[in-house]
Amino acid sequence: MTLRRRGEKATISIQEHMAIDVCPGPIRPIKQISDYFPRFPRGLPPDAGPRAPAPPDAPARPAAASAGRRSPSDGARDDDEDVDQLFGAYGASPGPGPGPGRSTARPPAKLPEDEPDADGYESDDCTALGTLDFSLLYDQENNALHCTISKAKGLKPMDHNGLADPYVKLHLLPGASKANKLRTKTLRNTLNPTWNETLTYYGITDEDMIRKTLRISVCDEDKFRHNEFIGETRVPLKKLKPNHTKTFSICLEKQLPVDKTEDKSLEERGRILISLKYSSQKQGLLVGIVRCAHLAAMDANGYSDPYVKTYLKPDVDKKSKHKTAVKKKTLNPEFNEEFCYEIKHGDLAKKTLEITVWDYDIGKSNDFIGGVVLGINAKGERLKHWFDCLKNKDKRIERWHTLTNELPGAVLSD
Repeated sequence: MTLRRRGEKATISIQEHMAIDVCPGPIRPIKQISDYFPRFPRGLPPDAGPRAPAPPDAPARPAAASAGRRSPSDGARDDDEDVDQLFGAYGASPGPGPGPGRSTARPPAKLPEDEPDADGYESDDCTALGTLDFSLLYDQENNALHCTISKAKGLKPMDHNGLADPYVKLHLLPGASKANKLRTKTLRNTLNPTWNETLTYYGITDEDMIRKTLRISVCDEDKFRHNEFIGETRVPLKKLKPNHTKTFSICLEKQLPVDKTEDKSLEERGRILISLKYSSQKQGLLVGIVRCAHLAAMDANGYSDPYVKTYLKPDVDKKSKHKTAVKKKTLNPEFNEEFCYEIKHGDLAKKTLEITVWDYDIGKSNDFIGGVVLGINAKGERLKHWFDCLKNKDKRIERWHTLTNELPGAVLSD
């Protein structure tokens, strides 16, 4: 029995508490042992969370157990930190300074930009599928999105031998065409593959970076059956800063549903690089067909035999139509051809330039791949390209444009 002096508050040792049931005496039982043994994980501060009030007949709580406890009004925690990090990515800090009811504790440390993305947390659910390390770089000057797939760790076994034959597939959303899909090589019999492979999307515009999302899927290749899905992650391209490499280390998730609200009537069929220049010397519009990228495959061999047609409307004269040479068995043809339309500069505002890409077939009608329309009635980058050409005489202006499967008012026959 622990002795105490007169006037001192009674205390109970652990040994005395354990002996309560077998040693009758004047010791008063402790009704809430949790007051002496707080229920929080090792390493967390005693103010980790609010505690439920004690029953009326419980003994007074020791002062040490409640000392330093934070009140619920002490400043925002997770919500404010998320907002600060979001605005911090743009070099701004919208949060007001300390005020009534706001904590004055030090702000959370910002992650360096070259560190893995904060989304790469780990949990029992996501680690069951594995993790993926990759980096993204938007080359604004060359309109290219470079996707470097580094490695994966702890992938889910998919084969009978307890291993997998993994590869990574990229898909730009929205867009259901194969033109938006790229993939790495397949590595055999491993759950911890290292690719160190860079896949590049060409013709990516600032508009694409705002509205598109990159879907990254890890799959298991099967020679005798359909390839099996392992896991995926999605990155909105607006998270990226131009000309800055962002590194990610993210847990793979189960297959997510595709947004059903996207406009499927305007399916993307690839990209085309076009140059425009009004020549004062030739008194005409010079239209350059430079190259195409990620065209939709129209033939059974997974390729196309593409060529490009240009049409300055509303003229019906044959001089208003031009055609490039056919490039065999490719989805990324280079043409580097230029056509001249003799026209007064003042008349261009009334014209529309229609550019279509076709797949050449022997013995049957050619297949329409996609097209784009430039002119005063166009929108977005298509209108801006046309306007910049009219505004800057004798200056060649190159722009990438997205090919779609429909052109309002166009005659889609060859």
